[in-house]
Amino acid sequence: MRASMANAEVGDDVFEEDPSVAKLEAKTAALAHHDAGLFFPSGTQSNLVAILSHCQRGDEYIVGQNAHTYKFEAGGAAVLGSVQPQPIENADDGSLPLDKIRDAIKADDFHFAKTRLLTLENTIGGKVLDQDYIKRAQTLAHESNLAVHLDGARAFNAAVSQQLQLHEITSSFDSVSLCMSKGLGAPVGSVLVGNTDFIKQARRWRKMVGGGMRQAGVLAAAASYALQHNVERLADDHELAQRLADKLCTINRLEVLGGKAHTNMVFLQTDANRGQNLAVFCAEHGLRFLGSKPARLVIYKGVSVEMIDRAAEIIQNYFAKN
Repeated sequence: MRASMANAEVGDDVFEEDPSVAKLEAKTAALAHHDAGLFFPSGTQSNLVAILSHCQRGDEYIVGQNAHTYKFEAGGAAVLGSVQPQPIENADDGSLPLDKIRDAIKADDFHFAKTRLLTLENTIGGKVLDQDYIKRAQTLAHESNLAVHLDGARAFNAAVSQQLQLHEITSSFDSVSLCMSKGLGAPVGSVLVGNTDFIKQARRWRKMVGGGMRQAGVLAAAASYALQHNVERLADDHELAQRLADKLCTINRLEVLGGKAHTNMVFLQTDANRGQNLAVFCAEHGLRFLGSKPARLVIYKGVSVEMIDRAAEIIQNYFAKN
């Protein structure tokens, strides 16, 4: 990957003159069965621009309470675009119940914000959305004149988990944000895909929010390498996550949520005090993870079998002493 970056042919991407970026955008769009793509520094910015491109000031988008576009992106659409989020509770499987979506769609009344967009996330919390559910949610949205955007930061994980091609998950969405880092292992970047007119609008918004980059080909080359070499190996991450879950399921007073791994994630739950102390203990022994209610352990390409076994051993040692 680093050799690809060092040898990348570059140009000025703000003027659409970087051949490595153009190659990445075209390849990603083709994989997702969309017309065009646009390279972004981050998934957060890609999602933000998607919402701003679908919605106008005073419009709203329907989103899950646990969705990244609502919970973990600093309220960007509301702050920067005056686009109102309409959050609804996620079901246990990560989906948004269709009846709740239907109830959240506003009537055409000047008292209300205009509902313009439904946003879904796949995977969400490591959970893969059911393909039939996606079709039904899209049908409901389109019958209500809503566009549908997918935060597909881990859509490749969803595809590999279901033994599907990426386009089988992404092609029916109006727009999709695909992350090139995370499990794919590129250092930075996401690609937003959609039809040609949508991407033309998104390019203007990208410039406005500061996402225009110059010789970005060095980054695009890393992402292209990731697409070529690191998609199928996501199955290894899923297997390692399950290996970790299996080892931790044997510990009393520790719950592995769902009793298994969700693609490349394992979520751990224990009582509040013990959970905080567990995080401190693990950090002191070289294992860091996010949160304690629940704790989230995420597997990526830099994690080996030996690391998984060592992580399990550290957690087991804590509960043996506490």
